[in-house]
Order: sequence, then C-alpha cells, then structure tokens
Amino acid sequence: MKVSHLAVAAVLAMAAPVAGLAQTPPTAVAAAPTPADAALAQIVADYEAYLKSIDPMSASGEGDVEAMARVPDVSRDFELAQRAPMEGFVRRLQSIDATDLSHANQIDHAFLLYVLARGIEGLDYDTGRLAFDSEGGPGTWAIYMGSSTRLNSVAEAEAYLKRIEGFATIYAQVTDNARRGLDTGLVQARSVTQSAIELARNDVDIAAGVDPLIKPLSTLPATVPQAEKDRLTARAAEAIARHIVPARRAWLTFLEREYLPKAPVEPGLGNRPGGKAMYAYLVRGHTTTDLTPDQIHQIGLDEVARIRARMNVEMKASGWTGDFAGFLAFLRTDPQFYATSREQLLEKASEMAKRADGGLPALFATLPRLPYDVQPVPAQIEQNYTTGRYNGGSMQNGVAAHYIVNTSKLDQRPLYELPALTLHEAVPGHHIQIALQQEAADQAYFRRQANVSAFTEGWGLYAEFLGEEMGFYRTPYERFGRLSYEMWRACRLVADTGLHWMGWSEEQARACFRDNSALAPHNIETELQRYIGWPGQATAYKIGEIRLREIRARAEGELGPKFNVRTFHDALLTEGPLPLALLDQRMDAWITEQKAK
Repeated sequence: MKVSHLAVAAVLAMAAPVAGLAQTPPTAVAAAPTPADAALAQIVADYEAYLKSIDPMSASGEGDVEAMARVPDVSRDFELAQRAPMEGFVRRLQSIDATDLSHANQIDHAFLLYVLARGIEGLDYDTGRLAFDSEGGPGTWAIYMGSSTRLNSVAEAEAYLKRIEGFATIYAQVTDNARRGLDTGLVQARSVTQSAIELARNDVDIAAGVDPLIKPLSTLPATVPQAEKDRLTARAAEAIARHIVPARRAWLTFLEREYLPKAPVEPGLGNRPGGKAMYAYLVRGHTTTDLTPDQIHQIGLDEVARIRARMNVEMKASGWTGDFAGFLAFLRTDPQFYATSREQLLEKASEMAKRADGGLPALFATLPRLPYDVQPVPAQIEQNYTTGRYNGGSMQNGVAAHYIVNTSKLDQRPLYELPALTLHEAVPGHHIQIALQQEAADQAYFRRQANVSAFTEGWGLYAEFLGEEMGFYRTPYERFGRLSYEMWRACRLVADTGLHWMGWSEEQARACFRDNSALAPHNIETELQRYIGWPGQATAYKIGEIRLREIRARAEGELGPKFNVRTFHDALLTEGPLPLALLDQRMDAWITEQKAK
C-alpha cells in the first residue's frame, strides 16, 4: 500500500528515538487519571485539532463535511510554518513526567513525541522537492480521490465541488516544489520522469464525460431529486473544465519542457546534492530503526540466501529436475500459469479473497466491520502501476475498502503469485490491519490516522507467511510464488540501498530480482522505477516483517501452552501501528500480562 505525498504532513514517517515506557503491565494500572494524564489529554486534543486543520483528506474520511471542501496545502511555505506548532507540542509533552501516566497514555506520549521529532527533523531535508514518482503525481491523487469519495447529501456534494476547484492549487504547488528540486539538484531520474509524463498524458486525454472526479456525484442517495443531481454534476463538469483540465495540461507541459531535459540518467538519491544524508533519514523513517543503509543491505543479502534455500525445496517438490534458472524461465513463460482475460484474473483474485475470509476466525478474535471489494486498477494508471494494492475505505462515509488488481499485461501477472498478493493486500493483510485501526473508537484520532511503514508493510508481508498456517497455498507452485514474493522484499533491501547509497546502476539492482525471484519482467521494471522514485520506502517491508516474526517467536517461547494466536494478533493490531521499538515494549508488557493470568 502506498501513501501519497499528499499525506506526508499527516503521517510523518518515524525516525526519532523512542522514549522508554515504564515496564508496568497494562492490568496493573487501573487507577484514576492523574494530573499528568489530564495534561496529556489536553495536548492530544489540541494536536488532533491541528492535525485535522492541515490534513483535510483524513478528516473528511471520518465524516467531517467542512474538511471535504478543502485540499491540503503542500507548499514549502506552509510546510515550514509547521515548525513552530510542532516545537510547541514537543515542549508541552516534555513538561510531562511519563512515569506519572497510565500505561496506555505512556504509549500515546512516546508515540506523539516520536511523530513530532520526525516531522521537525524532516523540515530541513525538504523532501517535497521529489514532487512525483513513477506512479505519477497530482493526477494519480485526483483519481484516487474520485474513487474513494462517496457523497451522502447535497451538503457533502457542495463541499466536494469546492475540493475539485481547490485541487488545481495542488497542481501549482507540486510544480513549484518540483522546480525547487530542479534549482537545487534534487531531481528524479529520467526513467521516473518519463513514467510520470506517460501518466500525465493519460490525464490530459481523459474524456469529459468519464472524468474520475465526477464519479462521486453518482453516489448521491436516491432521496436527492434527479434535477438536483443533474445540477451538481453540471457544476462538477464546469469546475473540472475551468480548473482541472488547464492544470493537467500545465503539469504535462512542465514535465516535458522543463523537467525532462534536466532529469539525469543516473538513478539514486546518493547522486544528488545532499542525497546520502536524506536517504539515511528516509531509511530511518521507513524502518523506524537506527539501522544504517549498509546494515540493511547486509540483512537483505542474508535473507536472499535463506529464502533461496527454501525455494530450492519447493522447486524440487514441483517435480522440476532442471536448474533454478530453467525453473524461473518455465514459470515466466508457461501458459498454464496465466489468466487468459482480465475478467478471469479478477475472478481468481475474488475467489482467493473470499477463501481467505474463511480462514480469519481461526487467527483473529476481533475482525473489522468494514467490508472490502475486488476491483481492477483504473485504466488511466495501470501501465506503470504495481501489480496490486489496497485502498482504505470509511464506515463513516459509507465507502468500502478496495483490493485493486492490475489486469493489464496478462502475460506478466502469474497466477502462482496471486495467493500471496491477495493475502498481503486484502486479508489477513492490509484490510484487517488498517480497518481495525480505523475502527478503534477508544483510540486517539492521531493514532487512528497514523501510518508506520515498517509496521503496516511488515504486517502485509507477515500475512503472506500466515498463508502457510492457513493452508492457503495449495500447490508447490503457489508455495514457490509465496517465497518468490518474500524474495522480492529481500531484494528490495539489497536494491534500494544499492541504488541510493552505493551508487548502483539499474542493471545491478535488476539482477537480484531477475536471478532470484519468479517476478515477471514487466513487474521487475515497474518495481525498479518505483524504488528509484520513492527512496527508502522499499526497506520497510522486510525489516518490519522480521521484527513481527521475532515478536511472535518471543511470545510463543515465553508463553508456551498459554500462547493463543488469536489473542496475540489482537494484541498486535487493535491498538494500531507503532514504531518497532515501541511495539517491542508494548508486546513485552502484553506477554508479561499473559504470563500472570
């Protein structure tokens, strides 16, 4: 799952040190709230009001109609203006003695300090200069906005019309950010720029009658008179024609005429001014650790070797008698492993998703209320888009979550990978984790909206591993596909650090995926451009998954017969994502609590 640059202000990736919690089991703290608890509650309330003011997208997802009329301010001036309020919150938090807080409030206190420290540190790096990536920029965000918005009243529709008009400002601000990158040498590689240009051309070619931004108007309830619906739809079409269409054209012109001629062929953030320091910052944030790029690279190499040994076992179990390279060639080319139509691929993904649903009660005591569906990746973005992704929904706004599957280039979408993809993006992966986080009514708003890449993506990869426990993989080919997906994430550690830290070429990075996984060539190329354009994010998956499996092993070892996988998963998920060090502390307290029962 990808978090757009638009959300950065609200979901600041984590990197600052985590303050230690008092090692008191949660059940031992049942006393009345202390003055420190009351002080923290006021700080959290003030911070959440601030967060909603700067992140209207998340606020509207929780039913805030006023927020639905606004778009985020992604300008550099606005970003810098956040330093003072963030530093103010830090001072207020530091005035509280954390040992005087309840256990739950100690977590909130440590987490909020962590988020704020990360945000303040990030101001100096000006990462907004990397204003787009291989999956596009404001055009892709607009498509997502159109597909994820449901309008339940005329008031919401009126607010949404204002958001459409305001979205043109985002195009202008993103262009300014990208120009600042050109001026300072922080420039996306030529290959990434070419991908963004292709998507921008698709946006310019969108026909007026099928514009994704109009789609939400069709969701108005039947109680709204048709004449009123027609009026609102006409206003939306006018707003798009007046504000968005010119913005799309200007963005394309900027990329083609100003940006592309200055975009270097060499990939890698380390090749840009200040790039190595920025990359180390990004890696710390995405992994929520103090691991260096060199350490992460070595972890990747070790994981590649370990997984490769498992793959050899499944290769032999399939009956293959040739070498590993020959087996990969067989998997990439034999027609038995590929759908023959878009509909067939979507139907197979839907069947797998429903089958995965049936395995959930054995693994989870608490499940979310929000349903999800299975949809194709929108045609406007499918060519350069990843193979699948999860888009969250909203119970408050009546929007289901979406497991989206790329149905283009069918000869590049092997069916032996589809089980692992489904478990990661749908259930028990992103949907279970994110929907439970959204539905945690007792949790602070900033916790419900938090994104911690190492936890979220680590959980998605852990969910692929859970498929073995579920008996989900039915053939050696599907088990090999699962291992190939795990190898994909191990190679990410190797390739991402190689590209951005060690100065590798695209071919050096490509080799790990090509020689060690069954990923199709198109997917390898798509993913490679994603890593070049989104430095550091690819390191979150394996680092997070390794830690989650370590925590489970620790719980199983210390609890013995008291270990219950359903309550363990609830303990991991129901309080939402945390930086890994803070997660360790919380789960250690949980293990202590379970021992005492």
